[in-house]
Amino acid sequence: MHSKPPTLKEIAKKLNISVSTVSRALHDHPTIGLTTRLRVKKMAADLNYEPNQTAIFFQKGKTFTIGVILPELSEAFFSTVTTAIEETAYKKNYTVLLAQSHDIEQKEKELVEKMKNNRIDGLLVSLAKNTTSFEHFEKLKNYDIPVVFFDRIPSLPDIHSVSCNIETGTVEAVNYLLKKGHRTIGMINGPKTLFASGERKNGYINAMQKNRLKFDPSLVINCDLTAEGTEKALTELLEHKRKVTAIVTFNDYIALFVMKKLRAMEKEGFEVPEIVSYANLPLIKFMEHVPVATVEQFPYLQGQRATDMLLDLISKKDKGDKQQPAYYNIVIESQLIETVK
Repeated sequence: MHSKPPTLKEIAKKLNISVSTVSRALHDHPTIGLTTRLRVKKMAADLNYEPNQTAIFFQKGKTFTIGVILPELSEAFFSTVTTAIEETAYKKNYTVLLAQSHDIEQKEKELVEKMKNNRIDGLLVSLAKNTTSFEHFEKLKNYDIPVVFFDRIPSLPDIHSVSCNIETGTVEAVNYLLKKGHRTIGMINGPKTLFASGERKNGYINAMQKNRLKFDPSLVINCDLTAEGTEKALTELLEHKRKVTAIVTFNDYIALFVMKKLRAMEKEGFEVPEIVSYANLPLIKFMEHVPVATVEQFPYLQGQRATDMLLDLISKKDKGDKQQPAYYNIVIESQLIETVK
């Protein structure tokens, strides 16, 4: 049976000094002489004493823990973001508490509550695809817990966020296809609830209008990003009265699903549209059939910048800066990567 861990009181009793003297000696307080400090530290080492982190956290009013809520860790994009968050937080001696919403709004709300109850010092969030209300994040202000959104951010004015410029990336993607001679370009977009879906649509419209082409709203299909929803959107584009010769898909996962369906049709003599996508997943480098181009969204950089921002907000809070900080919004420029040359 294991014995109880030694306490400050036990060290004090063995040295016949007060508990407060032991505590100050272990923290090298200037009011404690060098001899006493050395005696206390030697006794602590002999007894294998370890500080009670919970008590220290309670005393300092913080836990040195940040929460992270993201949709799916299994997606390469979010696993890369998580690596950046953990590495950046570790350098500042912070622990990361990670959770997945699985793209369910209710679960996201429950996770925010659990994070709060675990006394996190701050929260990083990439929204679930169906999240339409944000009161669960607003409530964290009552507990002085700063929140930074990344990648999937809400369309709200007063938030801290780090995101990639999807609109300019979409303009590049559509321009790329137009230069290749395509004129009827379809888009399989994400849910309307996602801010990024609006950015993709705006980029599509801007590219068309800048090239003096009429925007056809029936060529932009929103879907819920499930296999069934994606297949339905693809079918709608392929049955369009105009022959679609290229498709911009919401991300590389959707692109790979679409291409699998198209390759099966190609065997029957169907002319396969060219695909441009987003995310630049590492796995596409090893596949035989890939999108002709993909928009790089720099997940590691997003995670790094978001963590730095959150830790800076926590630091200002710890220093007693009561002044309402400006809302920080970092936008990283995307880059179109040609995968087939």
